[in-house]
Formats: sequence, C-alpha cells, structure tokens
Amino acid sequence: MTPRILRCHERGAALLTVLLIVAVMAVVSAGAIERLTLATRLAQSSNAMDQARQFQLAAEALALRRIDTLIAGSRSQVTLEGNWLDRPYTLPLPNGGSAELRLSDSGNCFNLNSLVADSTVGGSSQRPLAIEQFMTLMLALGLPREGAARIAGSAGDWIDADQNAASGGAEDAAYASARPSYRTGNRPLTDVSEIRVMAGVTPSHWSRLAPWLCALPTSDLSPINANTLQPEQAPLVQMLLPGKIDPARARAHIASRPANGYGRIERFWQGATNDGTPPTGDAASQVKLTTRWFRLRTRITVDNVTLSVSSLIDAGDANQPARIVRRAWGPEA
Repeated sequence: MTPRILRCHERGAALLTVLLIVAVMAVVSAGAIERLTLATRLAQSSNAMDQARQFQLAAEALALRRIDTLIAGSRSQVTLEGNWLDRPYTLPLPNGGSAELRLSDSGNCFNLNSLVADSTVGGSSQRPLAIEQFMTLMLALGLPREGAARIAGSAGDWIDADQNAASGGAEDAAYASARPSYRTGNRPLTDVSEIRVMAGVTPSHWSRLAPWLCALPTSDLSPINANTLQPEQAPLVQMLLPGKIDPARARAHIASRPANGYGRIERFWQGATNDGTPPTGDAASQVKLTTRWFRLRTRITVDNVTLSVSSLIDAGDANQPARIVRRAWGPEA
C-alpha cells in the first residue's frame, strides 16, 4: 500500500508544480503584454507629439505670412481690417486632428520691463513714469493703493541691477526669510508669471493682473496701438495719463474709433482726456498707430495629444519679414 500512496502524492505534487508554473508564466506574460502596450502607447504619443510640433511650426509660418501681408498693406498703421484680432482660425488636420490659431496685438498691455529704463546688464535706472502708469493701471483694476505701490516698487527692484530698495520695494533681504529663500532676478523678465514670486503679489492679485501684463524683450514704454484697442481695454488708456481720463470716457472714446483707423495720433487724442489736453513727453510718443509685437496662440490636436503654444512675434523691422522671438509651451502660455 505504501508505494501506491507515494505515487498519488507525487502525482499531486507534479500537478501543483505544473499549475504554479502556468500561473507564473501567466503573470510574466501579462506583465510583458502590459509593458509592450505601454511602450506602444508611448511610441504613438511620441509620434503624435512630433507631428503636432511640425503642424505648430506650419501654423507659425502661416501667421508670419499673415502679419507680413497685414503690415505690407500700410506701413503707417495697423487696423482691425480683416477681422484678424483674436479671431479663432480652425484648420482640419489628418485623422480627425485640428489646429486652432489666434493672433492678437501683444503690445496692448503693460510692459513690465519698462519699469527700468536701462534693461542692459548692470542697468539700474527705474523709470518713474512707468511706475506711475503701473500703479494707475492697478488702481483702475480695483487694487488698493497701498498694495499697488508695494507691487510696483518690488517689480522695479526685481528688474533693476542694484540692491537699493525703492519706496515700498523689495530687494534680496526681503526674500531671505522665505522658505526656500531666493533672490531678486536683477534682469529683465522673460515671462509675466515671474511677478508671482515678488513681494506683495498674492494669488488674487495675479489672477486680476495677468491679462493686462506682458514682458516684452525691450525696456520701451508699453506701445499701445490706438487702432487695435478694444473698449474693455479702457484701463490701458487711463494709465497713460493718470487722473486725466475717466473709465467711461476711455471706453466711449475707444468705441467711437473710425473704422479705417485714426490715421494720425492727434486724432486719437481729440476728446480722449477730461480737459481735452493731449499728453506730452514720453507718454505722447507711447501711443502708436501700428503694431510691432504680435502674439500667436496655437492649439494643435493630433490623436490623443494636445499641444498649446504661445509665440511672440516681432514685426518691427521694415526691411525684414516678421520673426518668432520667443515661445512658451503649455495651456497657460
């Protein structure tokens, strides 16, 4: 009886061994299939992203051609003719993809880099007029005066090269106690989001200011194009002459713009101010009839990949075509 019992046990052990091997092979196979599936998806996503980037470059080429055509029509002024401003252009792409393009005037904003007159390395001369305009804009947007002064001062100190804190400003010592601690940039800004780490700027301030700010690669005062301003951008007109233009007048003045543009700067200032007096000095040359800086926002969808890019375009050289000077990637760009 004993040998027979042993053989039964051996058969049971053999069956368990086979089942264990099958189970292990199933787990290994499942893991291999999962990794293969993941690798395949990654390859597909990488291929789709490469395609999206190529389509995005093609979209930029179309926008550059559109800008060159727009400016070639009249070097003296850029108007809304052609309904190009912030209008969504949707282009179909292969396999159900799409590309959406939006072109806007990137000069109709407050240029944070104008807070310092000398933007070269080592420059440290803050510009009082730009500081005042920045404060006026913030007050028009509903920020309290004390908070506006703090933000304007700390922004100027962040950009200038010295360590002398302006009134209400903040230099390195003000950020030394932060966790982690950090220092001021001491250079022009490359993106408006940098203002979020400056003294006095809260998340609420950022959400309110972000649509009105830009960081152009120049220290020039904000180059406002009177021909492309929208009525809801009235605070940008108010900031040009602090205390001399009320909101209702600014909105009405923008809304009454001639369909073919002003033609001359003098026509824009007629009736713009409360007392009818046009600006003088630097502010007088700040308002333009043409646009140098454009922003192209592109949203490319290919398969399961969505690519969002914001491109800053310089069209200021009359002897050369418009060119891309900066790109930002991401949905908030």
